[in-house]
Amino acid sequence: MRMRNAAVAALGAFMLALAVPSSPAAAADGEFRYMYTGLDGTPRVAVLLDPVDGECITLPEVADPGAGEPAHSPRNRTTEWATVFTEPGCEGDYFSLRPLSGYGSERLKLRSVVFGTTPEDS
Repeated sequence: MRMRNAAVAALGAFMLALAVPSSPAAAADGEFRYMYTGLDGTPRVAVLLDPVDGECITLPEVADPGAGEPAHSPRNRTTEWATVFTEPGCEGDYFSLRPLSGYGSERLKLRSVVFGTTPEDS
């Protein structure tokens, strides 16, 4: 009798595991905008749409510090905190932008960003 109960419990657990959908990675809903200078010297705007929380994003247009100026003027219109860093790989000096309305001026330089908790929370 115990063996049968154990088998039924195991089968029930297996079926429950199949029924529960795997949750996708959490995302910061909304968009994060920043400006950078294009190869032709003109100002450009780039957008990250619904970026993943907790993952460092090195901005591809300004990833190489030796190849040009960093991005600037970030606008955080996501539902999460955005912490911008002066260096690729979320290294260097940083500044946190509040959800939905955080922004920085032309003087705020960045090469990478992470969404979610701020470094002060860690």
